[in-house]
Amino acid sequence: MKEQNYWKKNIQYVSMLLLIWFSVSYGAGILFKDSLDQIYIGGFPLGFWFAQQGSIYVFVVLIFVYVRLMNKLDKQFGYDTDGEENA
Repeated sequence: MKEQNYWKKNIQYVSMLLLIWFSVSYGAGILFKDSLDQIYIGGFPLGFWFAQQGSIYVFVVLIFVYVRLMNKLDKQFGYDTDGEENA
């Protein structure tokens, strides 16, 4: 039962983070591109920036968020032994 709860929570985290990434990459890069193009960053329209760079940056940040969430989850379920065997 412990393992099922662990993996259920893990899948919830992954789903949530992928939904955020999809929203940023698809929403900001495609759906709201015209509205965001009114704002410029470094001489480039914000919609273009999100389509080319922003979604990648968000993905990298989400990787760090996932690592932090999983470290907390590992501690919560007692899987934080860093590869050490429990004797």
